[in-house]
Amino acid sequence: MTREHAEGSQTTRREFLKTTAVAGTALAANMSLLTNVHAAGSDTIKVGLVGCGGRGSGAVDNVLHSAPNVEIVAIGDAFKFRTDDLRRQLQKLVNKEEVKKLGNRVNLPEERCFAGIDAYEKVIHSDANYIILATTPGFRPTHLQAAVAAGKHIFTEKPVGVDGPGIRKVLAAYEEAQKRKNLCIVAGTQRRHEAGYLETMKRIHGGEIGDITAMRCYWNGQGIWFRDRSELSKHGIPDSDLAYQIHNWYHFLWTCGDHIVEQHVHNLDVCNWALGKHPVKAVGMGSRIARPVGNPREVGNIFDNFAIDFEYDNGVHMLSMCRQIRGCESNVSEALVGTKGTSRPDQYSVNGQRVAIKGRGRTVDPYVQEHTDLIECIRSGKPINELKTVAESTLTAILGREAAYTGKLVTWDQVLHSKEDTMPERLSWEMSLPVAPVPVPGKTRLS
Repeated sequence: MTREHAEGSQTTRREFLKTTAVAGTALAANMSLLTNVHAAGSDTIKVGLVGCGGRGSGAVDNVLHSAPNVEIVAIGDAFKFRTDDLRRQLQKLVNKEEVKKLGNRVNLPEERCFAGIDAYEKVIHSDANYIILATTPGFRPTHLQAAVAAGKHIFTEKPVGVDGPGIRKVLAAYEEAQKRKNLCIVAGTQRRHEAGYLETMKRIHGGEIGDITAMRCYWNGQGIWFRDRSELSKHGIPDSDLAYQIHNWYHFLWTCGDHIVEQHVHNLDVCNWALGKHPVKAVGMGSRIARPVGNPREVGNIFDNFAIDFEYDNGVHMLSMCRQIRGCESNVSEALVGTKGTSRPDQYSVNGQRVAIKGRGRTVDPYVQEHTDLIECIRSGKPINELKTVAESTLTAILGREAAYTGKLVTWDQVLHSKEDTMPERLSWEMSLPVAPVPVPGKTRLS
């Protein structure tokens, strides 16, 4: 399963966001386009993985191909069958020619393969110095806080939360990592490490299309998987509300944040990156028309389509659409209009011409490059912390979701300061875990 399917004062703030956007582009461009694809250095990167599903297993594969002297030393998941499966996969993976050439290793005795709700704590407190967070998104704020508190460098998957309270925790973790811990953090918004996107953004930020006046982005795709409750027994998992909702995580708000947050965050991130800021309000619509019908406790409570009009503080509007409905036309893309021209970042195009990509970075898998860039920063001492930008892109998606859920114009400050904490308290396998009804625009309210 790929990642896509896992699967302040206003003037000061604008200047800060634009500066950090350009600086981030320059840093990643320097790594992706001007240096060898593999990070240098001999310090061992000891990797601990939290979340052993499709994205987590993909991420450890990527990191083993990203730089020399990498060792997988701990893995953890809520379910033991996932850690067992991944441990077997990794024993085969280390025999790949590229992994052996880099001298990378897997050192995973049974006692460092953790399972259970608290598995993340055991991975984080192992001797790993590089933590990959790849569980379902609802857990991300808690896991980020714990990894930062433990002083670990982090690769975190996107999105980094599903609600306002979660994003506030992430922003606090960003401040701790940035100002007091001096940690390196890269997020799974891999387009920011993709050579074609980097060169396109360099042109946009260099003024080739002028001032951006309008944007649109789509993630109109096909349906997503659905796991029936009966599947639990196939993996030896006792049936419970918590086990079912984690196993079928894409269909519940508290675990995935809805597909506009889990998936469409990539395109929203590109538009925020291009403009160098986040939107301040949104209005839109959405519904659930093609997902399984029945009791939300069994079939989930997320939408399958959204259409959102985001507005930025300079009056620029971004039209956003996303859909997960089988048989419909697919379109995953971004488009920008400026005072001097246009750009299609997804096509690496500026003013109708595909940008020229120089250096070895042009052929590098961005899923690998993001780990290469993070390891290079760790070994060289160069600062990198993408946690704030991915938190703001995640909150952009949450803003759009709440505009559709409520049918109201919703502001950035409303969602950021919302009291609607969807994470259940004191999780246990035996707990009863009711599921809220599917939102009804015009009736659903933002807390």
